[in-house]
Amino acid sequence: MTDGWRVDVAQNGAGAGPPGRPLLQVTDVSKSFGGIAAVSNMSLTVSAGESVGLVGPNGAGKTTLFNCICGQLRPERGRVELSGTAIDGLAVYQRARLGIGRTYQRVEVFPDMTVRQHLLVAERARRGDGRLWRDLCHKSKPAADELARVANVLELIGIADRGDTPVSALGLGLCRLVELARALVGDPMLLLADEPSSGLDVQETKELAGVLRTLQKEHGMAVLLVEHDLTMVGAVVDRTIVMDLGSRVAEGTFDEVMADPRVRDAYLGISE
Repeated sequence: MTDGWRVDVAQNGAGAGPPGRPLLQVTDVSKSFGGIAAVSNMSLTVSAGESVGLVGPNGAGKTTLFNCICGQLRPERGRVELSGTAIDGLAVYQRARLGIGRTYQRVEVFPDMTVRQHLLVAERARRGDGRLWRDLCHKSKPAADELARVANVLELIGIADRGDTPVSALGLGLCRLVELARALVGDPMLLLADEPSSGLDVQETKELAGVLRTLQKEHGMAVLLVEHDLTMVGAVVDRTIVMDLGSRVAEGTFDEVMADPRVRDAYLGISE
């Protein structure tokens, strides 16, 4: 990318992979809790620059699958590959440095920090060069390149005018954008967004959907979106996967899967 935000993905140790191979490939992943299968033999792919929706009723296993992809959970079976390389044995931070970004259903921010400070902490964590620890001990100041990178991301998300605002002064919609911006500082090739519209009103949801679509269409970022707001899903994704009871029940375009009787049965308990 040449827009001043993304760097060459090779600097992160991963690339788009061989032509024709998915950016993300999840194969037969299974995860249980207390003998109950939360995810069962689940497989999916996301190509470079593609936006994929992962939908389903509560308890379908979507967030558990996200946690298996990002490394918060280790599945009993299955394989997760990024750019053709298995990442199953890697820690969360290692997967992040290879190009996986993540937002969470519950907003996790530090109320007393400004928007810019949130992004600077994320940038120093991404670098992994020890400057974060010096910063926490008040022994270093942000470098010019760090400030420039953060400024580019703030501009990209449309919150440049809020850089010096404490997060405690922001509404939920802007806090969602702060969390998204923090994920983007990590320069991900793939963004996993978990219920990003949760708690937002209709206008805030529409604006967030526009940001996600811009990231994909204009900046080449792949997106895997877990979302209950199906209107938002339809506006953002190229392809939709439906989960129920830990397994995939349908896949196709948004309109195709919404017309599938198995999907209506999963959501409404009504089959035809």
